[in-house]
Amino acid sequence: METVEKRGGFSGRLGFLLATAGAAVGLGNLWRFPYLAEQYGGGIFLLVYLILVVTFGVVMLITELAIGRRTGKSCFDALMDLCDKYPIIGWIAMLVPAIIVPYYCVIGGWVTKYFADYATGNGSDLAANGFFGSFTQMDLGGLFDSPVPWFLIYALLTIVVVVFGVEKGIERLSKVLMPALFVLLIAICVYMLTIPGISDGLAYYLVPDFDKLSFSTLAGAVSQLFYSLSIAMGISIAYGSYMRKQDNIEKSAYTVALTDTSVAFLSGLMIVPAFVLFSGSSEGMTSGFGLLFTTMPQVFDVMPGGEFVGIAFFLLAMFAALTSSIALMEAVVAVLKDHWHMTRVRACVIVSAVILVLGMLACLGEGPLSFIEPLGMTFLAFFDFITNSVMMPIVALITCILIGYVVKTRYVVEEVESSGCEFKIKTVYGFMIKYVCPVILVIILVVGILGGLGIYTI
Repeated sequence: METVEKRGGFSGRLGFLLATAGAAVGLGNLWRFPYLAEQYGGGIFLLVYLILVVTFGVVMLITELAIGRRTGKSCFDALMDLCDKYPIIGWIAMLVPAIIVPYYCVIGGWVTKYFADYATGNGSDLAANGFFGSFTQMDLGGLFDSPVPWFLIYALLTIVVVVFGVEKGIERLSKVLMPALFVLLIAICVYMLTIPGISDGLAYYLVPDFDKLSFSTLAGAVSQLFYSLSIAMGISIAYGSYMRKQDNIEKSAYTVALTDTSVAFLSGLMIVPAFVLFSGSSEGMTSGFGLLFTTMPQVFDVMPGGEFVGIAFFLLAMFAALTSSIALMEAVVAVLKDHWHMTRVRACVIVSAVILVLGMLACLGEGPLSFIEPLGMTFLAFFDFITNSVMMPIVALITCILIGYVVKTRYVVEEVESSGCEFKIKTVYGFMIKYVCPVILVIILVVGILGGLGIYTI
């Protein structure tokens, strides 16, 4: 057996908060939140989302951080500590980030390609009808017009940071990327708000439309929150295990949740009003890849200074993607180090191999391998569906059951209070984790599965 490395950790609270917030802030903030906010009337969606953040979101974050810090272990062993009768729980928890990080690196590669094209003055080419489809399907011909080299470049960036470890790699980069992300985001928002005629689009985004308050509004806000905060990805448990004992878990959870919400809100402020202004309509905005890689380049192509905004926008997207992919890879590396006592380098080599294999499937599945369709989906869509819509809600639901009914809520309460801090929501925490959160998670699971199968769309 190899010598077990000393377990790493964050040097302080700031490093932990920036890294954890960076893990939560990802591409979902940029492409999904603006679309849902636009679809459900702006202000009313924002209100519902904020209420869910400070209740469901914070409770789940507190739970995962407390589990990680109390056990000092990654998601696999931490959940096994709660209930070792069903090892499948640990395996599912580990497989979530292991499956997500490869296809996330593919999408990160697309973002890197778009940033490079804008930075070299070729942004107008990206706005052409059909460009994105031709790029992902590998119909353009040139080496760097294929998504494969961009996937490899982006994956290498992710791997290098994780190899350097928690403090020297993840924390150090997060201290640079997160402030830079906020500066870029605020700068783009300020510029957008100075464009003549933007007020109508701004009103559409911010003024509540109570006629659109419905179950779909709630379901959309819940699913976005779950996806956005990286709940049940193994990240919060892993980062919690690196957390110092004197740090306030409850306060940290609120800080991370509100940081993520601020980025989501500003992303909507950056995208929705500009879309309404330059498209001439509040309809037609698409979710997912279409918004990020087709709609926004077309908006930049007709707006004043769009070429420069495009550079900043895709640099922002690249930062958001990188902080998340690093966290996802670290969640898997932590499992290999903790459970199988591997060195960080060896664990990174194994995870890198998984990234390359599954990532190439996701990459080629949009083009040469598109004829292979698990459940009628491309590899990338299938990986996304099986993790985000099925495995993650199941892991989160099991976590709620274990804390609420097996080890009891005192397991989390004791850890939160072990730092000498008052647990301010202790009186409602038990009710939330035993009753409210499971109901919300069942809604996410059902809506996610039905949506993935094309039966019901939010």
